[in-house]
Amino acid sequence: MPVRRSIWVIALLIVVTTQIDAATLPRGFTETQISGVSSPTAMELAPDGRIFVCQQTGQLRVIKNDVVLPTPFVALSVDSSGESGLLGVAVDPNFASNGFVYLYYTVSTSPRHNRVSRFTANGDVAAANSEFIVLELDNLSSETRHDGGAIHFGPDGKLYVAVGENANPSNSQTLNNELGKMLRINPDGSIPGDNPFFNTASGNNRLIWALGLRNPFTFAFQPGTGRMFINDVGELTWEEINDGIAGSNYGWPATEGPGSNPSFRSPLFSYGHGNSPTTGCAITGGAFYNPTTINFPSSYVGKYFFADACLGWIRVLDPSNGNAAPFADGIGVPVDLKVGNDGSLYYLAIGSSSVFRVRFTNPSTITQNPGAPIVAAGAVALILLALAAALVVRRARVRRQSRPSSDTSKVK
Repeated sequence: MPVRRSIWVIALLIVVTTQIDAATLPRGFTETQISGVSSPTAMELAPDGRIFVCQQTGQLRVIKNDVVLPTPFVALSVDSSGESGLLGVAVDPNFASNGFVYLYYTVSTSPRHNRVSRFTANGDVAAANSEFIVLELDNLSSETRHDGGAIHFGPDGKLYVAVGENANPSNSQTLNNELGKMLRINPDGSIPGDNPFFNTASGNNRLIWALGLRNPFTFAFQPGTGRMFINDVGELTWEEINDGIAGSNYGWPATEGPGSNPSFRSPLFSYGHGNSPTTGCAITGGAFYNPTTINFPSSYVGKYFFADACLGWIRVLDPSNGNAAPFADGIGVPVDLKVGNDGSLYYLAIGSSSVFRVRFTNPSTITQNPGAPIVAAGAVALILLALAAALVVRRARVRRQSRPSSDTSKVK
């Protein structure tokens, strides 16, 4: 049986072994922990201040006034095997008036496939029988990896849907299915006539907006400019941040990481796998810092925060020059990042079953991160566990390569 390295395998190792409850942050920054969400996969900030958090097992939890409400917004029956389950959430641009919440999840019935549905809020819960199915995606194989799942509204009012290739690389390079793609859809499920492949693909495949992706676990739009960055989880060598541009082909599986093939759009930024502060093995969160109210120092405005699940860090990328710098580490498997209108940075961590809100305070009043001694020990444990998991996989891969095998999808 193949050894599979995934976000959830690493998360399980960390949760079983240690609980990491704070990050090591730059001087002048503090964080607030909101605990009580199990197996979280994604989050969304509502304009009224509530936070919606997806739990992989099918419950959409609501955080209100820094408290996880006891009753889920909705509890879905999902297939949560492997990397499947409740994976994405978005609120409608007109949420204040229509209360629409969109979810991406793996259905529990046969045939297995992912679905995008819309629900209508009635206070802090979904109105009974309000589910409206927006999109039924292609059927999945028995593989339970690479579902993607991120969904967000673009500045054009369209819903964008990131779909993994279901651990079958050939899916990424065809217009005959929606797997390994970025999709663009009208909120009611219809197909925009200006999609780039509207006249060359057929049926729901006309939803394809970009292709050549492996497992686009998260993506983000920059407020003001509308620029999109797609975070594509790599195989054994590179993690990618791609410039999201209509009609692009990002090259998987023909290429991964930096490249010069004119047929493909190379990543804007990529980082390798390893155990140094600038490496990792699974890019799982990203957010532009362009809030309505600025809280961080002005040097962070316009920058892009991104996270790696394996080594538990957050870094910050300057899109103008492609340089990235450290921001935080010692995080227990970060899977999503968001920037609030109040200027806070929020991160979602499986290892702590929590949402954290990061704020900048007067540095002259900060002498030390209060949790630094504990965090340092937790960070070491996290790194060792992630490296151990990666080492097991690499050794298994070497053993497999030493004998004939027809399985070419040994990926996380």
